[in-house]
Amino acid sequence: MAIKQTPHTAIIGAGIVGVCCEIELLTRGHRVTIIEPSAVGGEQAASYGNGAWISPASIVPMSMPGLWKKIPDYLLDKQSPLTISWGHLPQLAPWLWRFVWAGSSLAKVQATAKALNALLHDAPQRHAALAQAAGVNELIVPSGLLYVYPNRAAFEAEHLAWQLRQDNGVVWTELDAASLQLAAPALQTSYTFAVKVTQGAHCRNPGAYVAALYDYALQLGAQRVISKATGFEFDGAKFKGVSFFEQDCRSSLHCDYAVIAAGIHSKALAIKAGNQVCLESERGYHVELPHAGIALPIPIMPSDGKMANTSTQNGLRAAGQVELASVKVPPNWARADVPLTHLKHSYGKFNTQGMRRWMGHRPSTPNGLPLIQRSRRSKNVIYAFGHGHVGLAAAPATADRVADLISDLPVQ
Repeated sequence: MAIKQTPHTAIIGAGIVGVCCEIELLTRGHRVTIIEPSAVGGEQAASYGNGAWISPASIVPMSMPGLWKKIPDYLLDKQSPLTISWGHLPQLAPWLWRFVWAGSSLAKVQATAKALNALLHDAPQRHAALAQAAGVNELIVPSGLLYVYPNRAAFEAEHLAWQLRQDNGVVWTELDAASLQLAAPALQTSYTFAVKVTQGAHCRNPGAYVAALYDYALQLGAQRVISKATGFEFDGAKFKGVSFFEQDCRSSLHCDYAVIAAGIHSKALAIKAGNQVCLESERGYHVELPHAGIALPIPIMPSDGKMANTSTQNGLRAAGQVELASVKVPPNWARADVPLTHLKHSYGKFNTQGMRRWMGHRPSTPNGLPLIQRSRRSKNVIYAFGHGHVGLAAAPATADRVADLISDLPVQ
């Protein structure tokens, strides 16, 4: 009688998507090795510095009808929520063209919102279960999320975005000026209207959360190769494993399947797996103020700043901004000053002592949908990247889909 073989999966990348894939596959009986050269949960990962929101409402694509009219302003205004580097326009042009096209009609954005909703609608519950399993319940807080506006008219000006949410079952309650001040007393009284996404949650420390999930994966039996994956090994059409460098020597990990979850670095690996993917970095910035003197009982997104304001274990974090430029270009720290300007407008005075700045690379597709699919060259190489602004929230559902794709394949 033949002994059933335990499938072995290599996961390339140990950000939030990678570690969630790791846990899901381990619980389904796989032997799992994660390939990652850097500290898990470290500042090099996009998951470290996000806005810490786990929002079912994050289904609205960045590219919406009429956006193309604003691109000239984005090229000129370095204070806008989205800015584009003139010097990198030739490189970014193919992505930008597809980006504008993705939001060129109502039907396109409705399809994108529906697809994102499938990944996000139960994200808070999925993360609560993961945090409980990993023994870090305190890191996921089901407090809801506040989207605040100067007045109801400003909210109604975003009618399409909220209609997309309503059509996909996102639930919220409206707050008038008095209710808003009770919910968020630190907020300036110039904001008189808000909606509370009641099912929303947030993470109190995204970097620590990723590290805790990884430690849980180790308890489940995961292994790790501390190296950078460089490609794949094939015997003709048959997938054999993942190649990497170990002590300056080329080495390989023989396995049955590979999952590419390496964030912005997935693009180069996808080429070696047979696909030219349209993926660019939306360089995001945050500032974190450990002694701000402002504590938010519920995370807030002011409509005029379009950034997440969240009280984390390390202080008040203001995260957002989109800068389209090359991965290799050093951070433009003037972009990190933009959230500070908005914080002053939203809350008045605060203490900047000990302030930390961060920049990371959101791996973004033009239509805002992650690539969760098999590669062209081999069905045994699975893509799990391109999550843009929703990597934290969408990671558990992504892992579930990745495991389903692998479960449909035979062990070679």
